[in-house]
Amino acid sequence: MAVSAAKGRFSLALGARTLAAPSAYIGLGRASRALHTTSTCLVDDKHDSSSSSSSSTSSGQAAEEPKRTLPQKASHIVRSILHGSEQVRQETRDTLSKVLARGKYVHELATHKVKPGCMDQYRDVVAQLYPYIVRNLSPGTKLVGSWETDIGDLDTAIHIWEYQGYPALSKAYLEYRTDPKYQELHRKMLSFIQERNSQIMLEFQFWPTHPPVSKGGVYELRSYTLKSGTLLEWEQNWRVGVECRKHHEVPMGAWFSQLGDLNQVHHLWQYSDLQVRKEVREAAWSENGWPETVLNTVPLIQKMSSRIMLPMPFSSLK
Repeated sequence: MAVSAAKGRFSLALGARTLAAPSAYIGLGRASRALHTTSTCLVDDKHDSSSSSSSSTSSGQAAEEPKRTLPQKASHIVRSILHGSEQVRQETRDTLSKVLARGKYVHELATHKVKPGCMDQYRDVVAQLYPYIVRNLSPGTKLVGSWETDIGDLDTAIHIWEYQGYPALSKAYLEYRTDPKYQELHRKMLSFIQERNSQIMLEFQFWPTHPPVSKGGVYELRSYTLKSGTLLEWEQNWRVGVECRKHHEVPMGAWFSQLGDLNQVHHLWQYSDLQVRKEVREAAWSENGWPETVLNTVPLIQKMSSRIMLPMPFSSLK
């Protein structure tokens, strides 16, 4: 009778939970079946313990376990099914904070929408300002690369900065605000810009940013806006995917956003020309693991874009 009453109370709780979270309906069905199995086992265990009390007290480990009532055990089953065990949730937190990011650098993606017809003047000023920053301001600051878009968002300049952690980022921002030469060139640059956007990113642990190189050709920046909560799944699949692509090309960098627009991932690639890009991407489909990477990651995407970019003369990646 106690078991039946408890099952009745649990059924009401399941009904309320189903109304509150319809997406978990299937999981609750599993929980209900698990509860039925657990209830049967509990009754059998109670019958066994009454007929053999000596065996129930002989195990020190069993005696030390905290006793749970049937509703408590049922609630634990539901939480495990719907939300995962405490161990799994802890492993997920550890993965996101310690494994996902390389942890050595902080990167900034600066996007400048230039006034139509002003790209030449803009480029001339930036060619003075950015090398000045690298040579004369914070030593913990490096310019990964500077590009202008050739296909995609036109009249757009893309700059990726690298800082040796958040302290170097804060120090650089302070110097920008107080250095007279910087302020002079920065004001000139702003006169040619319609819109600006800044995003702070971390690089993926398995995909470090490529060091300075001069390879020529074109660069592609592929940007993905992911569904909330899917970054870890994206990272796990791309660990396989990038190994497939390495057989045909050298990945230049990959980052996920931390400040600014969130739930975004950026991949940077380099090709000698667009024909080579086509051939390389087609060849990747012959690699074991690449079709699965695409199949598993496409459902995670809300929005994606591609920019074909040309490096500016002072860019470290060009």
